Amino acid sequence: MPTTVKCPNCNKPVEWKKENKYRPFCSERCKLIDFGAWANEEHSIPGRSDFDDLMSDELDQREH
Repeated sequence: MPTTVKCPNCNKPVEWKKENKYRPFCSERCKLIDFGAWANEEHSIPGRSDFDDLMSDELDQREH
């Protein structure tokens, strides 16, 4: 029995198999919706903004 996962966009059951070219999504539409959300910065990977703030002062400030 193939593994079934939920589509991250619509929660529809999706069989996890190599023939499904949109996995883990159920369709190209759901894949593109997710891609658009990343492009619009609606999703993000948690990070340490305090670290970024501290280290940004160490960058060389050059005129371009």
